Amino acid sequence: MQRDKAELLRSITIDRTPAAARDGGGGRGLALGVAAGVAVAVIALGIAWSTGLLNRSTVPDGAPAASPAKPAPTASGAAPQPAPATPVSEVRSGNLIGSGYVVARRVATVSADVTGRVREVLVQEGMLVQKGQVLATLDDVLARSDLDLARARQASAEAAVVANQADLVDAEKTLERTRALTGRQFSSEADLIKADARAASLRAQLVKSKADVNAARATVAYDAEMVDRYQVRAPFTGVVTEKNAQPGEIISPMSSGGFTRTGICTLVDMDSLEFEVEVNEANIARVHPGQKVEATLDAYPDWKVPASVLAIIPTASREKATIKVRVAIAAKDPRILPNMAAKVTFLNEGKGG
Repeated sequence: MQRDKAELLRSITIDRTPAAARDGGGGRGLALGVAAGVAVAVIALGIAWSTGLLNRSTVPDGAPAASPAKPAPTASGAAPQPAPATPVSEVRSGNLIGSGYVVARRVATVSADVTGRVREVLVQEGMLVQKGQVLATLDDVLARSDLDLARARQASAEAAVVANQADLVDAEKTLERTRALTGRQFSSEADLIKADARAASLRAQLVKSKADVNAARATVAYDAEMVDRYQVRAPFTGVVTEKNAQPGEIISPMSSGGFTRTGICTLVDMDSLEFEVEVNEANIARVHPGQKVEATLDAYPDWKVPASVLAIIPTASREKATIKVRVAIAAKDPRILPNMAAKVTFLNEGKGG
């Protein structure tokens, strides 16, 4: 590159001596010659720049120019596809292995049978409760007022029965005396009819008052049951996993919008825990009820949980092409909790489990 520049400059160099001589050696001629030489040199540099002599890469001679990186071509020429998802079940060492979760067959969101304001919640998450234990109480002021009114009406009806019984006894004695006097001609027939009618009327009143007592007792029993329903009780023995209501909130057996709650807590029967496993359709023939199973929880990978196949759910999933299998746990353990992930190995016949 330096050699090319030198040759170009030599080719356009002007001999200033003859110009000065032609000018008679004057200084003015010398100045004009210098100016002309500078102008020619500038023009030459512009030409050199435009032709690329001064715009070469700084890469040393002989060094290969770097080429842009190209993506690795694929066999089909299309963009590479993501790796396939892990299968739900697979066969390893001759045994079928499926993935699933711990589920509770008996779980309930405990609610009240009536609508009311929560007065007190007596449970917390993780608490073990017994069947029939009070979990929460609702404000039952109005219900207790209705119960007191029903009891008062029952007492009034029972008092009316006692009064009617006393009047009936007197009326029957009067009827007997009048009948005797009428037989002896000491009393008229009209007196006998009147006494008989009074006794019959009191008998009817006594029957009515006894019916009123039965109705009052039924009302008292109903109101007492309604008062008891303001206490939310556990339907079975289990562990509280969620607390859904707080004192002061309105709770209702059916959702009505707003801030109305539909449950006090979620109760799980830990004795009903089992594994629910999804098995690919292609491998379901390797599973049968009663088959021995070894389960491994993700939380305890070194612990083998003995189990057995309880049932095969008789339906398949179109989206995943899998069938659910229920697996019963042989021995309950407090480390097994609902919704835990697990790997289940279905053992072949003749292998221990």
